[in-house]
Amino acid sequence: MREPSAVFVQADPSDGLTSAVRSGPTWSAAGAEVSWNDGAVEVTANTICRVALRWTEKLPAGALILGDAWERSYGDLQWRHQEPERLLPWYFLVHDPETQSTTGAGVDVQPSAFCSWTVDGNGFTLWLDLRNGGGAAHLNGRTLTAATVRRFEDAGTPWQTLNAAVATMSTRLPARPEPAPVVGANNWYYAYGENFDEKAVLQDATTIVELADGHPVKPFSVVDDGWYPGGIASGGPWDRGTPGVFDDLAGTAAAIKEIGARPGLWFRPLLVREPGRWASTAPHDKPGRALDPSYPEVLDGVRADLERFKGWGFELVKHDFSTYDVFGAFGPAMGSRLTRDGWQFHDPSRTTAEIILAFYREIRAAADGVVLIGCNTVGHLAAGLVDVQRTGDDTSGRDWERTRKMGVNTLAFRLPQHNRFFTVDADCVPCTPQTPWELNERFLDLVARSGTALFLSIDPAARTERTDRALRNGIRLALSGGTTAELEPTDWLVNTTPTSWRAGDEAIHYDWSRPWGADPTAN
Repeated sequence: MREPSAVFVQADPSDGLTSAVRSGPTWSAAGAEVSWNDGAVEVTANTICRVALRWTEKLPAGALILGDAWERSYGDLQWRHQEPERLLPWYFLVHDPETQSTTGAGVDVQPSAFCSWTVDGNGFTLWLDLRNGGGAAHLNGRTLTAATVRRFEDAGTPWQTLNAAVATMSTRLPARPEPAPVVGANNWYYAYGENFDEKAVLQDATTIVELADGHPVKPFSVVDDGWYPGGIASGGPWDRGTPGVFDDLAGTAAAIKEIGARPGLWFRPLLVREPGRWASTAPHDKPGRALDPSYPEVLDGVRADLERFKGWGFELVKHDFSTYDVFGAFGPAMGSRLTRDGWQFHDPSRTTAEIILAFYREIRAAADGVVLIGCNTVGHLAAGLVDVQRTGDDTSGRDWERTRKMGVNTLAFRLPQHNRFFTVDADCVPCTPQTPWELNERFLDLVARSGTALFLSIDPAARTERTDRALRNGIRLALSGGTTAELEPTDWLVNTTPTSWRAGDEAIHYDWSRPWGADPTAN
């Protein structure tokens, strides 16, 4: 990656961007120094908000541009024509339809800044958000390696270039051991956190073991949201189940194992049911209940939760909602500002990205030996620190349109991250009376072929001979690691939910639409 054409600095939230003056490999402005060291961007400052690095380069006429998302995607990943103000988190690709070449740029995973790009007709800009919450980070003269920048050259096709780019951005991660297939039951999309108990969970375990049909790889059975007192997504403490519903979580885990599945558990680590100590000052719909992960005591508590879950016998833990609880917003609402101005973490000496990275690393260390799923976690920061990443927003057991929009889109556009950043999880395949099985069955086939994580929400009331046959085939294929040929969406340049796919020499077509097409009024 060649060095930038210009550098701009914002030291304080009340300041605008200041053009930095270059001296050798260093640019200086507003009391800050920005150094370029073979792609590594180093920032030395007392206080800092943002750094912008600009490259001058003409954009091909008619170019199509692709970026990623801050955390999960929301059915919004897409190749688009030039949109200069469009925020492109972490990396971007530019496809020239005339020469059929694809190039781009990005940053290595686990940076110390929230990194995004904008692309216009005259060049592209890397925006390094180095704030602490909604204010300046007080580095106090510390030198911070904010990000390592990579340039991506054409690798043959847009799909091959994205695969090569993702591999390049994850080069510095430790080699991942050959991941075992992650397949299992999850009750969320038929129970939605209500009206389920240990008996229902054990029935789910029995169902997934029956459908796995003796496969040597054991499936999981996950107890999702709703197992603890206080109601759905209400927060900790995570030290007991709901009385009369889950009286003995260790006993539940043991019973799942006895049936032949591996037990998993959901929790929301940064929310408590009652306001208390170590609360975040971030804007939140539950004031005083979201926890600030820059407090050592908060990390101690999360570590104790994970040790407790392991002690109960759970072999998989899914941690959820932490991006929302840190920023007070989900990905689409974060935009370029990430969060509202005017608040900061308890520890103002680190960037938000550094604090989130430390949080993820604590969870990873405490969950040693456990399959760890991140949901509503920041993909570029969580890479290498979760085993499985929910890469898209929720599918649905009530509305097929959500599954089509969210599930198919995230699988198509983030599949290259699979087994490089983490195991990709496009979310559950529902089997419910409220959703059309003929369409869910196609989604099941696609996910199973991909070798990504496959979780199923199987309502006992929806089981038929036909559903069981398809479920059994899909589960066994997924437990075997999916198809041996690389799966590729072939119409992804022009379709946000690709219908044309290729696995080796085999062309596959999926029709995702109801007889009336896609319903624009659906959620």
